[in-house]
Amino acid sequence: MDVYFMLLYCLPLFYFFLFLLKIIDRRRHQSCYILDYECYKPTDDRMLSTRFSGEVIRRNKNLGLLEYKFLLKAIVRSGIGEQTYAPRMVFHNREECPTQDDGIEEMEEFFYDCIDKVLKRNGISPSEIDVLVVNISMLAAVPSLSARIVNHYKMRDNIKTYNLTGMGCSASLISVNIVQNIFKTQKNLYALVIASESLSPNWYPGNDRSMILANCLFRSGGCAILLTNKVALRNKAMFKLKCLVRTHHGARDEAYDCCIQKEDDQGRVGFHLGKNLPKAATRAFVDNLKEIAPKILPIRELLRFTVVSFIWKRMRSNTKDGSSSSSRPVINFKAGVEHFCIHTGGKAVIDGIGQSLNLTEYDLEPARMTLHRFGNTSASSLWYVLGYMEAKKRLKKGDRVFMISFGAGFKCNSCLWEVVRDVGGRNAWEDCINSYPPKTLTNPFLEKYGWIQNHEDPDTFYVPEDYVIP
Repeated sequence: MDVYFMLLYCLPLFYFFLFLLKIIDRRRHQSCYILDYECYKPTDDRMLSTRFSGEVIRRNKNLGLLEYKFLLKAIVRSGIGEQTYAPRMVFHNREECPTQDDGIEEMEEFFYDCIDKVLKRNGISPSEIDVLVVNISMLAAVPSLSARIVNHYKMRDNIKTYNLTGMGCSASLISVNIVQNIFKTQKNLYALVIASESLSPNWYPGNDRSMILANCLFRSGGCAILLTNKVALRNKAMFKLKCLVRTHHGARDEAYDCCIQKEDDQGRVGFHLGKNLPKAATRAFVDNLKEIAPKILPIRELLRFTVVSFIWKRMRSNTKDGSSSSSRPVINFKAGVEHFCIHTGGKAVIDGIGQSLNLTEYDLEPARMTLHRFGNTSASSLWYVLGYMEAKKRLKKGDRVFMISFGAGFKCNSCLWEVVRDVGGRNAWEDCINSYPPKTLTNPFLEKYGWIQNHEDPDTFYVPEDYVIP
């Protein structure tokens, strides 16, 4: 009888113990690790200097003097340097009449270079890839671009493929989120995320200022990211995903319309950047931070900010005019983050985030240098910023890396990675990292061609002869 009662008491404990082990095992296999990533560095014959950019602008016969000078000033003040890259069709004087093949060839050149390198470096066969996520916002081909990759590498019949379009500059973190969710349902998987943008078929040949600006800001680039949830590879991994938050303000008309592909009055298709873009980005940014801050910051910082904010509001309410002599409290994100990967949407974007998060120039350096060297490469820009940190050997075991990106919709996505081991290998920065940061980011174009700042009569305006490219 005693044995019977002992078994009766022990059986629930045994089941509880098994249930606990199952939960622990499931959580271990739900982790999302980055094994490796490869940022694309195009060949030097695709390098786009400011001077050549000006020549490309001159080829647009729809531009008047004001639009011409507007674009030149935008290029000079953008923070983009002299060594970024453009699609091949620009150098062949075909930007106003691109073909579908131009866009596909641009993507395939990037695909096969980065995928080959990242798989070879890790000793992984294409047939071992279980999940493939491709995000190219402005190129929709049939069969899909993901299908082209599967065909080229002869991947397995049961591979899970996702082909994302229209997601904008924030797409790479959306792709990571897809992989993260798949990892929660199955064990021992490899996933490959491909992030880029096709510029070739999306050149705007008109004169609408809100649409020609995109021609100046976006540059060629891309990234291939290899992820896994295999527990056996956790010590080999570079980063572990801690949390990811997505914010979508598409229900707000001004947010939805501020960043959109459309036709101008003449029926020419282009990418419109509206005046409400900064406002929409700020709102999405604030809402995203509100959700992710409690997940990544220590309790002491959250308590400090709550108390300081309460005191500041009380002091403000006690004044007659409702104002306060002290500035609004700022939460200290550096209490839970060592490194910041900021989307290189432009100089103003980097400055704005830096001011909002009270970041130093050291914190902003990776984003500024990425904008200068590679420009705005859309969804892949975050990974060039991460590559800069790696090349500078900033990333040490246990460090936390905060990524934040913005995209059409309007979306703001962010995530936190933990550095699993010291990283500092060879990447797209290896041939130039020793020259960064440069002494000055001032564009040399402005010093030599300062005439773009002058007020000219459109009837008598001419381009100086020394500016014309033979």
